[in-house]
Amino acid sequence: MTERFQVGVIASTHGLKGEVNVFPTTEDPERFKKLKKVTLTTQRGENIELDVESARFFKKFVIVKFKQFNDINEVEKFKSCELTIDRKDALKLEPGEYYCADLIGLDVVDEEGKVLGNITDILQTGANDVYEMTRDDNSEKVYIPAIKDCIREVSPDEGKIVIHVMEGLM
Repeated sequence: MTERFQVGVIASTHGLKGEVNVFPTTEDPERFKKLKKVTLTTQRGENIELDVESARFFKKFVIVKFKQFNDINEVEKFKSCELTIDRKDALKLEPGEYYCADLIGLDVVDEEGKVLGNITDILQTGANDVYEMTRDDNSEKVYIPAIKDCIREVSPDEGKIVIHVMEGLM
């Protein structure tokens, strides 16, 4: 299971005092107000733990100030860098909800137990999620609606999702 989750990507600097514009990649951008720590992954792949001093909102961005930086010159190099958090700091899920990152790579199995492929992506359409499955022979992609009529069981611990193969799905 995934131990780190991306919550945003630094888009640009903001002002002269070391603030950055973060494009939120979390379902709930308001969570930035509650975050105390994030990990920044640099372009070189280094991980730097940062303390969130403040967060406010402007248009589609979250303007974040880190305690470690007080000047625009210190944060310019972090454009396009990811911000992640530990699983323990992630939003709590309701029963039957799963983190997308935990579903990627799961086997897709029909009701008879036949492995059909695995989950390679999750598309969030607004009405319902759609799971992109790559067939076992890598020949095609199949898009599975994440609805009760189709998804019978989600078992990340067992590494599988059991589906009902609806007419016309494959």
